[in-house]
Amino acid sequence: MSKPPSAGNIAQNRRARHEYFIEDKFEAGLALLGWEVKSLRAGKANLTDAYVLLKNNEAWLLGAHFLPLLQASTHVIADPTRTRKLLLNRREIDRINSEVQQKGHTCVPLSMYWSHGRVKVEIAVVKGKQLHDKRQSEKERDWQREKQQVLRR
Repeated sequence: MSKPPSAGNIAQNRRARHEYFIEDKFEAGLALLGWEVKSLRAGKANLTDAYVLLKNNEAWLLGAHFLPLLQASTHVIADPTRTRKLLLNRREIDRINSEVQQKGHTCVPLSMYWSHGRVKVEIAVVKGKQLHDKRQSEKERDWQREKQQVLRR
């Protein structure tokens, strides 16, 4: 049995932080079913291949995988990768939509966490990194690690 995530954190999308430049962040609520909430309380969520789709002035989370628990009700047919609605204000949706229209921009979830007993998703408008940008990010990360090691000594 795996331990639940620490201090309100449910899932992180580390790949998104490596693959994209983060332009703008938003906090969105998430419309869930009962078995999904139970699964999230157990920490059984994965955002790695997830993305946000804007359609008919609504935001939808696609590709997020919530592993159904064995203890979930037997009469419910659980779909782990179903499309889930993101709860945002009209102004936020319009702003995201205008930013995503620019070439090379998309919207992805960065993390999922608990806030006052409700599930929140941090989504971001991002721009894809080129290979040389990824290498530069790795160099900076390595340099920061080396600097910390030298300072500890």
